[in-house]
Amino acid sequence: MKAAKGTVFRYGDNVDTDVIIPARYLNSTDPKDLAAHCMEDIDKEFVNKVQAGDIIVADKNFGCGSSREHAPIAIKAAGVSCVIAKSFARIFYRNSINIGLPIIECEDAPDNISAGDVVSIDFDTGVITDETTGKTFKGQAFPPFMQKIIDSEGLVNYINSKE
Repeated sequence: MKAAKGTVFRYGDNVDTDVIIPARYLNSTDPKDLAAHCMEDIDKEFVNKVQAGDIIVADKNFGCGSSREHAPIAIKAAGVSCVIAKSFARIFYRNSINIGLPIIECEDAPDNISAGDVVSIDFDTGVITDETTGKTFKGQAFPPFMQKIIDSEGLVNYINSKE
């Protein structure tokens, strides 16, 4: 995956893993089960509205809270193609790359992108384009090794493909 394009779901600061996938659903590791409850405690309509390829845009510290890998799995399984935020909790960032969910840090984009906008992202350059407004932003591009992990749908698949 070298690019993504989708409709934006917009959230604020400190979206923690407990609202991304509430703890009451952690008895399952099935991605489809997790996706059915993704963002439930912050946006009840998210699972009814999200389409394959859609994008989450948030402010600072997205994915804070517990280190559960269930959170990025739920987001990816719900069909989200990328999460853009001003900053990510470090363990969420690593878990996202490990499971093949593209995430991009960009200080300026969240302040200028609204819910419902259509956004495209070039993962090679880190350029984020709000197709609705025509504005572009420079996010942090993925280094080649991280792009390979994401293209492989996660770290385990990447390592297995090297054998």
